[in-house]
Amino acid sequence: MQILETARLYIRHFTLDDAPFILELLNDPGWLQFIGNRGVHTIDDARTYLKKGALKNYRRLGYGFYMVERKSDRAAMGMCGLIKRPNLEDVDIGFAFLPDYREKGYGLESAESVLNYAHTELGFQRVAAITDPANVRSMQLLEKLGFRYQRIIKWSDGAELKLFAIEF
Repeated sequence: MQILETARLYIRHFTLDDAPFILELLNDPGWLQFIGNRGVHTIDDARTYLKKGALKNYRRLGYGFYMVERKSDRAAMGMCGLIKRPNLEDVDIGFAFLPDYREKGYGLESAESVLNYAHTELGFQRVAAITDPANVRSMQLLEKLGFRYQRIIKWSDGAELKLFAIEF
């Protein structure tokens, strides 16, 4: 189901048919470096990841992570969406793109659309974002979106992450 459309993108719900894309994205060196290993090493692992994550969240919360596709050819480029993490007070935005689609404005375009949706359709007054302190590109994108640095937080695995937030 398509959720959003921008000038260059379709943003839609993931389906189990997207498992090959998820397998590729979650094993990209950038994902592994800045987000971490999710133990997704086979197509079956990717289907399980989708079932327990995005697909469950669509039913339970009405939102989740979404597939980002290029309009011109329906190329699967990345993901962008919202998640409610138990250890964060606010809903969190997240995004990740395959290397061929980075630094072309797709992250900004998809995140702007998702933030607008979060505020106007879902009624959120504040959205958080977390990032590895070494992930300079993500922090730059968050600042372009209007997020402001809040503080360093300790994650459940002991990692220190930068917390950002935006208020509408």
